[in-house]
Amino acid sequence: MDPVFDVSQEIAVVTGAAGQLGGAYTAAFLERGARVVALDRSVDPDLLTRRLGPLAASDRLLPVAADVTDRAGLEAVLAQVRSRFGTPTVLVNNAGIDTPPDVPAAAETGPFEDYPEASFDRVMAVNVKGVFLCCQVFGGAMAEAGRGSVVNVSSIYGVVSPDQEIYAYRRDRGEVFYKPVAYSTSKSALHNLTRYLAAYWGRKGVRVNTLVLAGVFNHQDPAFLAAYTGRIPIGRMADPADYVGPVLYLASPAARYMTGADLVVDGGWTAI
Repeated sequence: MDPVFDVSQEIAVVTGAAGQLGGAYTAAFLERGARVVALDRSVDPDLLTRRLGPLAASDRLLPVAADVTDRAGLEAVLAQVRSRFGTPTVLVNNAGIDTPPDVPAAAETGPFEDYPEASFDRVMAVNVKGVFLCCQVFGGAMAEAGRGSVVNVSSIYGVVSPDQEIYAYRRDRGEVFYKPVAYSTSKSALHNLTRYLAAYWGRKGVRVNTLVLAGVFNHQDPAFLAAYTGRIPIGRMADPADYVGPVLYLASPAARYMTGADLVVDGGWTAI
């Protein structure tokens, strides 16, 4: 392996590791020799095995159950990681929640004026406060150690407004459906958190960047897929494998002079 892309000596914390993308990132780091902390609200061994295959039994994998909105719980995880592997060198802030396009709850997907305050608070707690706390705990440990890379996972909807027209098929069916406001608001917040921390930790050897992603294929409604892929230049939704390379790049020495930046990997969505 070209040493500039080598992550074999890294200790990577991946949040939301039980999810579709988190599992792909966890597997990618393990396949390349890194030690990986797979952090999620619950750690189901069967789900990990489905996500990771034989890698789920690796002695370089530490699955931990923790809530990213609970600082005390994250500090307990950090102590566990230090005891097992040492101080983390990579943090992938992947955990996040959204309202999926097939959600049946009209209260979640009605007009902006009626969007529930409790829903807004719930999304912001995970997607913003959770990243903030993980950066404080794991990123702070990296800054103390003098090296590290933080990857804050954002979205096209943190850069541009949701295109409400791709959800028109729901309204054509007589449903009330608008992409809710909270997800976009939460993801946009990550960009300036990234810039803040890049400036704050720059002299301490910690790089902080934002990875901007488009939607991932997960057997969505065919009507949604047709509307979505018709809007994106590459003509398809992403596969989790499409995002593995960018994450590894940001974690590796190849990105050693990159901090405070947005790496946009969106199939061309934001180009038009």
